[in-house]
Amino acid sequence: MKHDIGIFTLTSELHNAEAIAAATKDFLGSLNIDYDFLDDDYTEYGERPLNLFYVRTGGTEGILKRLLPHLRQQSQTPLYLLTSGKSNSLAASMEILSYLKQQGLEGEIVHGNPEFIARRIVKLCTVAKARAALKGTHFAAIGEPSDWLIASQANEPQIRKRLGMELLQIPMQELLDKIAQTPLDNNHEPHPNPDIAQALPGAWQIYRALKGIVDRHNLKGFTLRCFDLLTSVHNTGCLALAKLNSEGIVAGCEGDVPSMLSMAIVKALTGLTGFQSNPARIDIETGEMIFAHCTIPFNLIERYELLTHYESGIGVGIRGFMSPGPVTIFKVSGDLQRYFIAEGTLTENLQQPDLCRTQQLIRLDEASQAEYFLSNPIGNHHIIVPGHHRELLELFMQ
Repeated sequence: MKHDIGIFTLTSELHNAEAIAAATKDFLGSLNIDYDFLDDDYTEYGERPLNLFYVRTGGTEGILKRLLPHLRQQSQTPLYLLTSGKSNSLAASMEILSYLKQQGLEGEIVHGNPEFIARRIVKLCTVAKARAALKGTHFAAIGEPSDWLIASQANEPQIRKRLGMELLQIPMQELLDKIAQTPLDNNHEPHPNPDIAQALPGAWQIYRALKGIVDRHNLKGFTLRCFDLLTSVHNTGCLALAKLNSEGIVAGCEGDVPSMLSMAIVKALTGLTGFQSNPARIDIETGEMIFAHCTIPFNLIERYELLTHYESGIGVGIRGFMSPGPVTIFKVSGDLQRYFIAEGTLTENLQQPDLCRTQQLIRLDEASQAEYFLSNPIGNHHIIVPGHHRELLELFMQ
């Protein structure tokens, strides 16, 4: 079985082979990671999510230069140069990295104590696996973006080039036809609120129809022009999106493609899709913010209540309660040229009457980052995900 990490070597012929082999065994063993040792068999370069060059000695710069044309054909990812710091390996790695930069290529020297190197390799591998997971996948916009999303457009060629994803355009009518073909199912928990009880069969009908669309088009995710459902079927997609997200399908609101891309990246890196929400109030001095929306993935929350949709007062909305603790706020632009990342703490789940149903009070770790939302935001929706993931997300975007 192939491991996710492949290690190749660069070694000068001037060095003693037995001594180098012994040093290699000691150094790689100290990292305590799983890998395939490919040595100088470069034919498999690029076949694993993460490919590392272990620069074992000095005098190896010319070897890499000769290999470079082949490597550029095999992989478009940065070149990672692993060094133990012995036998002039760091000096050689610095010369190699300088040459790569001159050629317009990206690279990094992975160097330090064994614990740091191991942590860095694990993070690089996580990012590489996330990129591999997104490549060749199909995502979709079901209907056009909501009319008010005037700054939340998508650049499909850039999405294809940088993430390897295909973005499909599915007419809203296809979903409406699928809903009409899907029978109502009253086999669900009773609800004491008569409005919710009446709306639940239709909300689950929308869920099953969306699941049918996902299966038909082999989608890993979608964003839905959900407000059209209010007038066409007198119901909401909030319950369906909460359920589908918890099942591993990225499911976004309002036809917002940049938010869907943000959720897809978060999902690939962390396994969680995140909470697509609107900033509602900001204390610019303390960095405290309220985020709100009428749906949240079921797998992010401890418990939930079923209410009506906030703006319309109809259908089914979700008030979810996420565990207080560390969170990350993330958003990418539709052309993937800009991104925002902030870490903070969810301090309280609110229940204010004048906001969407799920409400989170979050305090930013760096209060100054609140200024971004008032001076240079990337649209209105932002993604909240439990845990601190800033380093992984920055590594992915860079």
